[in-house]
Amino acid sequence: MAEPPILSLEGIGLQQGGRWLFGDPASGSGMDLHIGPRDRLALIGRNGVGKTTLFRTIMGEIEPDRGQRKVKPHAAIVLLDQEPDFSGHATLMDFALAGERPPAEHAVESIAGQLGIDMTTEAATASGGERRRAAIARALALEPDLLLMDEPTNHLDLGAIDWLESWLDRYKGAFIAISHDRTFLKRLTRATLWLDRGALRRKEVGFGGYEAWEEQVYAEEARAAEKLDARLKIEAHWLERGVTARRKRNMGRLEKLWDMRAARAAMINPAGTAKLSLKSDEEFKSKSVIVAEEISKTYGERQVIKPFSLRIQRGDRIGIVGANGAGKTTLLKMLTKEIEPDSGSVTHARTLSGVSIDQQRALMEPGKTVRQVLAEGGDWIDVRGTRKHVQAYLKDFLFDPSLVDAKIGTFSGGERSRLLLAREFARVSNLLVLDEPTNDLDLETLDLLQEVIADYEGTVLIVSHDRDFLDRTVTVTLGLDGSGKVDVVAGGYEDWMARRRTASQPQAGKAEGESARHASSAPPPPPSPPSSKLSYKDQRDYELLPARIEELEVLIAKGESALADPDLYTADNARFERISKSLELAREEKDAAEERWLDLAERVEG
Repeated sequence: MAEPPILSLEGIGLQQGGRWLFGDPASGSGMDLHIGPRDRLALIGRNGVGKTTLFRTIMGEIEPDRGQRKVKPHAAIVLLDQEPDFSGHATLMDFALAGERPPAEHAVESIAGQLGIDMTTEAATASGGERRRAAIARALALEPDLLLMDEPTNHLDLGAIDWLESWLDRYKGAFIAISHDRTFLKRLTRATLWLDRGALRRKEVGFGGYEAWEEQVYAEEARAAEKLDARLKIEAHWLERGVTARRKRNMGRLEKLWDMRAARAAMINPAGTAKLSLKSDEEFKSKSVIVAEEISKTYGERQVIKPFSLRIQRGDRIGIVGANGAGKTTLLKMLTKEIEPDSGSVTHARTLSGVSIDQQRALMEPGKTVRQVLAEGGDWIDVRGTRKHVQAYLKDFLFDPSLVDAKIGTFSGGERSRLLLAREFARVSNLLVLDEPTNDLDLETLDLLQEVIADYEGTVLIVSHDRDFLDRTVTVTLGLDGSGKVDVVAGGYEDWMARRRTASQPQAGKAEGESARHASSAPPPPPSPPSSKLSYKDQRDYELLPARIEELEVLIAKGESALADPDLYTADNARFERISKSLELAREEKDAAEERWLDLAERVEG
């Protein structure tokens, strides 16, 4: 028989601030949620809809006003909080071992060692990245049956994110993840919870299928509203319909981004220094806004940045990526002339005027209103030289215009970050500097941020660990591997990783920027003809596996659709168990087939 749920919420209703956050008493309905032993769930919803509150309800920290919470006996439910409280703890280890049921110290030390964190570090002086690693070590060492993760990749570098993804891939329990990191969610989740306007929907598809599902739901609601001629209801959906339209516009922007990457690739020689052919050199120089010539930086005995040259053009979107401590912030500060290089020089165009939004964004004064923050208490705001009504501008940044006089203190952390972006993007500038801009932002705000950056007429410098965000946004990536060398790659994060993989192979040496489009934002190129190096069986697998993978995807979709019936588990337990087992086998076969085909493809292309 199928195993019972780890946790169930039945008919939940919760009031907050005089309104019902979950459930609808007028219709007599409440929120239902059943979490199975091996569920891998993405929890999606805009900032402020109650995702973190739902986590605290699942934990039992918040008592609902209606409904009941049921937990499987002896089940361990652990919350990896977005902002863990380290107050009262002398060291990171003291924090990790606190609580009524602390983890084993040796288990914490083992995980901490793999994450590269010294647990004897003083909690008061620990960085955001160190605190995040300590919280992960504690949560995983508790061996949860259900792990709740609230923005788990915040403050983590790429190496730590990769380690966490590998651990979760092997994890035998259930988890729910709130994250703005699309790559993280796509790689790990197999079902999606969507919290929207007090209701919780579930679909047995991973995050990769979420956007299509969301647009389908909104389209159905819009059709229903039109049939009822409910114009007020249609107007209430301006935000959701705007999100769908925004995504369609962003497809056009991605096409433009690919063209910009292709043009930029032509300016980057195989050595990785941004230059242009002699026939266009003068034109290239005339468009340069930042010129770095043989700049380097050394701290103590370590050379953080080896001699490196780059010309940044007007309109470039430059991404800076690498592990914590690799020198990203140092490089950014040298390019913006905040610090001087030890050797070489940085020259700025005389007209360069920048706006910086750094990762240490101080929260705006809680007592101020939105109107005061954006328009100094008035009705109008100057948006890069154009006068605009403050309520219309709020709508551009996914806020309900009626919130114009709301206090900042009533907003969630993500909403405050979005408001800060609205304020900064209104300023006149031709250089935008963003240091970890995606922290605390929900997925819809990330879509908006990508749109605003794409439409920005100036130059953008971005430091980020968000792989999907970089792939959708930047034209050139500066990749730092920790050795001091800076790779210059036309394209995003995946293009940099492809360069590193190529460089690590004996046949390395392809020109930089050769592949500007990648799988995360464009269809893959058709496979090359089978190589004569393959055996007969290998060649047959290479030719036939793509069709088998498509068949398995259809079978998986059918199984997921059947399991989406909320009554199936109780109405026909045997069928539920049979479909679940078949679905698990199909997923395993698909994973194995994809790995086999990719291995063969690498041999063919090599």
